[in-house]
Amino acid sequence: MKPKTLIMAAALAAATPAVAQNGLMTPETLWAMERIGGVALSPDGATLLYAATRYDKAANKGETRIMRIPLRTDASATHQATEATKGTAPAFLSDGAFAYLRGGRLYVRNAATGGNEVEVADDVDDFLFSPDGTKVIVIRQVPIHTSIAENDADLPLATGMVINDLMYKHWDHYVKTIPHPFVGNFDGTRVTDLTDILEGEPYECPMEPFGGAEQLAWSTDGRYIAYTCRKKAGRDYALSTDSDIFLYDVEQHKTVRNLCKPAGYEAPAMNPVESLERQAVNQQQGDLNLGYDQNPAFSPDGRRLAWLSMERDGYESDRLRLCVCDLATGVKRYVTEAFESGVDEFLWAPDGRTLYFTGVWHGKTNVYRTDLSGRVQPLTDAQADHSLCAVTPRGDALVLKRRSMQHPDDIFTLPLQASTAGSEPQPAATAQGTLLPAGPDMPQAQPLTDVNKAIFDTLGVGEVRERWVNTTDGKRMLCWVIYPPHFDATKKYPALLFCEGGPQSPVSQFWSYRWNFQMMAANGYIIIAPNRRGLPGFGMEWLEQISGDYSGQCMRDYLSAIDDLCTETYVDRNRLGAVGASFGGYSVYWLAGNHEGRFKAFIAHDGIYNTQQQYVETEEMWFPNWDLGGAPWTKAADGQTRKAYAESPHLYVDKWDTPILCIHGQRDFRIEYTQAESAFNAARLRGIDARLLLFPDENHWVLKPQNGILWQRTFFRFLDEYLK
Repeated sequence: MKPKTLIMAAALAAATPAVAQNGLMTPETLWAMERIGGVALSPDGATLLYAATRYDKAANKGETRIMRIPLRTDASATHQATEATKGTAPAFLSDGAFAYLRGGRLYVRNAATGGNEVEVADDVDDFLFSPDGTKVIVIRQVPIHTSIAENDADLPLATGMVINDLMYKHWDHYVKTIPHPFVGNFDGTRVTDLTDILEGEPYECPMEPFGGAEQLAWSTDGRYIAYTCRKKAGRDYALSTDSDIFLYDVEQHKTVRNLCKPAGYEAPAMNPVESLERQAVNQQQGDLNLGYDQNPAFSPDGRRLAWLSMERDGYESDRLRLCVCDLATGVKRYVTEAFESGVDEFLWAPDGRTLYFTGVWHGKTNVYRTDLSGRVQPLTDAQADHSLCAVTPRGDALVLKRRSMQHPDDIFTLPLQASTAGSEPQPAATAQGTLLPAGPDMPQAQPLTDVNKAIFDTLGVGEVRERWVNTTDGKRMLCWVIYPPHFDATKKYPALLFCEGGPQSPVSQFWSYRWNFQMMAANGYIIIAPNRRGLPGFGMEWLEQISGDYSGQCMRDYLSAIDDLCTETYVDRNRLGAVGASFGGYSVYWLAGNHEGRFKAFIAHDGIYNTQQQYVETEEMWFPNWDLGGAPWTKAADGQTRKAYAESPHLYVDKWDTPILCIHGQRDFRIEYTQAESAFNAARLRGIDARLLLFPDENHWVLKPQNGILWQRTFFRFLDEYLK
């Protein structure tokens, strides 16, 4: 597929309001930007569909349209994206029609002509059509009473809940239903004969809270469905990350094969208040796929199944490896061992011998390929983050989304050179694989869309630079520094230390509609965003150092970063702030009692203030067991209170001396809003100037437009009061 002329959403751009002020970004600027969602390429490679969402501030909601781009036109022509319909999750059927969701209903219409839309199913969360388009999987919610008992039938208006096990709440909701995959027939106008693949089983598929149709896959002949499932419920679910890949025979219903475990496998008993790291489950011998296994995909020839696999149970941030299973023999190979970081996503090449994947390394998420012997080679080296959308039918290009700290997602194509992969795995390949150098003529990704051109034409964009900092233990740490537009090195600027969440999420070239570095820079701040200890993309030792040591080296890394930035004459060391969310919020609360006078303002969003409180409030117990070491009422091997509890941020409140803004969503069940209330109350009782911003209708994120704008305005009003 040859690169096409850049496509502008001209009709949308013409309607863009003037939201920038003097060429600088405002909260309204962010919420006026079009956001690209799902992308689908037609089977013949002639048409691209993508979902585009725009938000209405007054209506306080967004609307998503599916846009169509014709690709097989003269390369010198100006290509125009046109609206195909309103909806989300576009996907092509084999005959060129496309399907999409709107309001919980599944629709189909002709891709070339638009045609009339046909509603083919209702009560649909997500869907996946078989390769020949004659069958479909639809995801629906089914009632579940594992943790919350069903109320008496004669009390239909009762709101009380009788809770009898863990996992009664998850992310932002009480667990009264779970998703199940149903498989049915499709005749072009209606979905019929739906069968629940997990009928009678109290297990979710896809896995919540973020899983979708990517956790299932059709075999090329439509005979089998591979699906992701953690077949655990209640307390067992809360303790374990052990999900598996199952093979379901569509013709012989209920014939299911676990591709990860041997027949009859039973996990060892677990101590529910200790980390699984040291328990028998992770001491077993053999390749048992004990951690997260998810997102299966069949090879084009149907002989193999690939999926993402973590090695250890209970460790949700373990490295995701790309596993390839020979379906005839059951033999598994891990083909990304040479890449010492996790795989974000992957696609099969049409030849069935090459796989493309993305992963973060040194703060950038680039594209790689691997063969069946584990020979890995980088295909891009851009200061950007990439995500995979599709491979062209001829295998000559990838369709990508690309973003950076300077620009949100747009769609790109990446020309592909011929792979040197052999026809079969090479016996001589080592268990660790081989990391090959980049090719001499690394292709450059070509932009296919520029949906926010009208906005960015009016904006000044701040420069983003790499900065390598010496740490207190003699290592080198990559930091991103973001400068205000029209930066003048002869002036002095206030600066912000950005504390990343996760705690093991990368500070890569992400674009956020809340924690937006360009917004911070437009408000006159220099930002330093360190890839401190605990972040992926720097090897496993760097990644894993943080577990059990929240208040240790990663905090010293933060201080090294801000101290190093302060050596620059243009940074005013008397006007420093520290900001962050989730683990970043924990970091802010901890630094508030341990910053030795460095900072003049703190902002913590959805942060952990009291680790002892957090242990018994959160829902997914494998996380505090692994990261905090176990329950606060148990002792470490030396008989002492574990460090995570002995050095909890709330124990340093007597040293708090700096204004602080605490933000939290009251539907956040991962970290309860009582953490922010506790921190705010403590600060005010100490006589510290503090603010509390609560969102009754938001979870761990802030998703509604007016709430998002309120968040930004409150954020900068607070910072400006103390740093300007």
